[in-house]
Amino acid sequence: MNIFLILIIIVAIALLLVGGLVEAVRFLLWVGLVLAIIAVIMWLFRAITGSRR
Repeated sequence: MNIFLILIIIVAIALLLVGGLVEAVRFLLWVGLVLAIIAVIMWLFRAITGSRR
């Protein structure tokens, strides 16, 4: 019974870590997408206005 309890605790901790990592990756994916869109907008703005620095 004791080994079964330890196994359940290990599985619960692993699932918590995986769930947290999935949420973090999902958040970072959205952040990366927003940054990519901002970079494209800035590149288009520089290309249209023709300013070269």
